[in-house]
Amino acid sequence: MEPIRVGEDIPSPGEQAIQTTVALEGDGASIAHARHLAADFLTLVQAEHGLPISQRAVDVTRLVVSELVTNALKYAPGPVLLDLRIVGDAVEVVVWDSDPVLPMARAADVGRVGQHGLEIVMAVTQSFNAQRASVGKRITARIALLDDSGGAITGHPLR
Repeated sequence: MEPIRVGEDIPSPGEQAIQTTVALEGDGASIAHARHLAADFLTLVQAEHGLPISQRAVDVTRLVVSELVTNALKYAPGPVLLDLRIVGDAVEVVVWDSDPVLPMARAADVGRVGQHGLEIVMAVTQSFNAQRASVGKRITARIALLDDSGGAITGHPLR
């Protein structure tokens, strides 16, 4: 899997981007492919670049990719781009789709069945950002590569 350089995060001269991007078309196989791509990307980063990555980071990244790609394929017409990149001590999951409507977390409701993906993503990531793009929107979630030294998980509580 060869990293592809795209977007604003161009590395400095002599510095290699640790990044991969894939275009996905809309079916359930694309979601599974995206999850496998995420795990394979982190395994490759760990093996080739020697970056320490916890099993939790791999699992959370797969979950976040699954939730974000599922939503993009469900609600937006056209292709979806998945970009995975290492930024400092975190992996950023960036999903672009053609629908300009930004997602919004819903109020807690124990009676609601399903549609909790965004709340889950926000709870397990260091940061979450949704912004409109010139076409559609871009969702970015950042996940710590390691748990903190005290053994606590790194995410942020829902407000």
